[in-house]
Amino acid sequence: MAGNDLICNSSCLACKLAKLASTSSDKMGRGKVELKRIENATNRQITFSKRRYGILKKAFELSVLCEAEVVLLVLSSSGHSYNFASHNVDRTIARYRNDVGLPQPANQLLNTTEFWRCEIEEMKRRIDSLEASQKHFAGEDITVLGLGELKQLERKVKTGVERVRSKKRRILSEHISSLKQKHRALQEENTRLQIKLDEYGEALRHN
Repeated sequence: MAGNDLICNSSCLACKLAKLASTSSDKMGRGKVELKRIENATNRQITFSKRRYGILKKAFELSVLCEAEVVLLVLSSSGHSYNFASHNVDRTIARYRNDVGLPQPANQLLNTTEFWRCEIEEMKRRIDSLEASQKHFAGEDITVLGLGELKQLERKVKTGVERVRSKKRRILSEHISSLKQKHRALQEENTRLQIKLDEYGEALRHN
């Protein structure tokens, strides 16, 4: 993730986040949280461990819940590194640089073909996953699923069936309402014609 342009962009984002965090307040009634270096080394390490776990967990949840492509790198003051990547790190970084218009490093320019090959493979993987899910919803190829996956599929199917039934009930209700309106209109028209017929018959008798 080296490179002056990338560092500059990351620094700008970090500045914005720091400014936002410095003006935020704790919503649990503990007042404002002042963001500054923790002087006590033990407390600083404990806070680092807790916050590191939290941010890695959030990165994982974001990648799963929203199908986002996430890369997270944390370097501690003691020299240890911690990271999370939902996809290939090099590919994600290359994609980021391409999206924001940053020049690719010389060694990555040589791997442009590899980058797009990975993109194609990723798209194929997603298509295969969607096709597999479609088959599972149809009750096909479910022998490969475990108990947890079957339970999750069952919940999704039940939710889908309930939505279909709800839609069907709504359509039937609207159809019945429309038929009732037409029935009332026909009754009114029949009454009107009967009145005219009676008037016509009365006129004939007088003549």
